[in-house]
Amino acid sequence: MPVPRQGERPTVYADRVGAWYVESKSDAHRKAHGLYLTPVPAADFMAARITANGPRLRILDPAAGAGILCCAAIEALVSRKAKPDAIELVAHEVDQDLIAPLRAVLDYLSNWCQAHGARVSVEVKASDFVMAHAETLCALGQLFPSRSQIGRFHVVISNPPYFKIGKTDPRARAASAVVHGQPNIYALFMAISGALLREQGDFIFITPRSFTSGSYFRRFRKVFFGMIRPTNIHLFGSRRDAFSRDEVLQENIIVSGIREDRWRRNGRTAPLVVSSSRGIRDLGESDEREVAMGTALDLTSEEKVLRLPVRDEEAEALALMDSWPNNLQRLGLNISTGPVVPFRAQEFIEQEGAVPENHVPLLWMSHVRAMHITWPLASRKPEYIQRTRARTLLAPNRNYVLLRRFSAKEEARRLTAAPYIAERFDVPQIGFENHLNYVHRPGGTLSEDEAWGLAALFNSRLLDAWFRTVSGNTQVSATELRAMPLPPHRTIIALGQRIKHLADPMKNLDAAVMEGVVDADRKEVAIAWD
Repeated sequence: MPVPRQGERPTVYADRVGAWYVESKSDAHRKAHGLYLTPVPAADFMAARITANGPRLRILDPAAGAGILCCAAIEALVSRKAKPDAIELVAHEVDQDLIAPLRAVLDYLSNWCQAHGARVSVEVKASDFVMAHAETLCALGQLFPSRSQIGRFHVVISNPPYFKIGKTDPRARAASAVVHGQPNIYALFMAISGALLREQGDFIFITPRSFTSGSYFRRFRKVFFGMIRPTNIHLFGSRRDAFSRDEVLQENIIVSGIREDRWRRNGRTAPLVVSSSRGIRDLGESDEREVAMGTALDLTSEEKVLRLPVRDEEAEALALMDSWPNNLQRLGLNISTGPVVPFRAQEFIEQEGAVPENHVPLLWMSHVRAMHITWPLASRKPEYIQRTRARTLLAPNRNYVLLRRFSAKEEARRLTAAPYIAERFDVPQIGFENHLNYVHRPGGTLSEDEAWGLAALFNSRLLDAWFRTVSGNTQVSATELRAMPLPPHRTIIALGQRIKHLADPMKNLDAAVMEGVVDADRKEVAIAWD
């Protein structure tokens, strides 16, 4: 194991020990423990957000790893002009092989603090943090929490593990008050840690962004934002940069907040500060903006989505679209996921076929481009599906809007949609592969103008800006699309009538959308987007 260098910062030493440890372990071991090291600049950035002060401070790191965040937090406190007299650190780590390196790092930290005039006591707990606090998880769903839930820490700071746990996992059963289904373990760390904070204590985590939206985390958001008032959120523009040395492709954010149980009932209107950088290297040059709490987090809504605009146009998109009266349901529409799962339908799908006698087209994501469907492509994927044997998997040949279910954040647009016009396909039914979503009218059909107008909206820069504020996932969720505001029906029809006659519908599409949806007294928004 590496030994400390003379005068070395404890955080830097912890980083070297962590890198050494990860190098000695297999990828399987690292993934099983969700072990992804916090880069030193990110650890320092997080430590700088600690607001707690006083003569004695208690700090919790529920997933200490090699101790990088522990060290950064305590270094930041000890470096203050008015440093605490005593600091107590509780560090949990479930990876038994990592306990000895962690103790060595924290021993060095204690000695470093003593040399800098501060007293630090350290307790390392070699246990599963979630199961050790299962009672706290259960209490989060109760009207009157037990005394064991009373906060004990002034600061909790963490880079928790990220992986899904099965429904039968004891941790998932213990967390039923917070999450459902197959939850990601990091949400359990966040919920427990928030409950263990004292009132006005600091909550500082680096996590995936996925908890901010989507139905899987709806219950978690209700519980979490019931006790934590978010104060600062930092987004990384690149999905690769935050944990690049661990080759993690994940959109991460840094969440800072204050334990304040009654902040909503007390009418706290303090704005949320949203900052962003491309990655780790430019953290010191982050852009910041203040967002009204009601704009960022509408806790009166069913979904309780945390919306994070990082640019002016995203804030403008929220302001404009929040004024719209419709969504898919109010327009009498619904959105469904393509029912054809290829590995389950292998006996029905084929490379060649007789259309429409025995087969109908099977549309995949690759067939859908912005405002255009191309079939067949003569690709390696089977593009035909049997009419009779697979009839329960097929949709009637009606007008739809098709949307890709997955996108890359780095793509110019997160949403890719195309109108499916029934008369262009001389078939009785049509097959939609599972990586497509399709908008439809239950018991009826969209008009051509509706299909063209909605597809134009989904492909627009305006709706893309809105979508980026609510979702950091690569998956385009049907839940998020159902919640997306839409303009008056007459506006959609007029837009469709205009777009469908263009030889290249994507050319000048954004200008056409803005002209169609922006009221006369809001023309300055359209001008700003030209």
